[in-house]
Amino acid sequence: MARKIVWTKRAFNKFNKIIDYLEQEWGFNVTQNFVTKTYDIIDLISDQSELGTLENPEKNNRVFFTN
Repeated sequence: MARKIVWTKRAFNKFNKIIDYLEQEWGFNVTQNFVTKTYDIIDLISDQSELGTLENPEKNNRVFFTN
């Protein structure tokens, strides 16, 4: 069963800023590719809820970090 992915307001705002930057600097195709790949990964995380690092065992919350 797929899990619900919750975006924080901060994450959503940053994601939109990235989209705006990509659109201005790299154009529509690069931006569309980024958005598509991002949502593909989000779907994967939703479907395979055991991915990621267990951050809060009591709530079974998992997180992902990037460099």
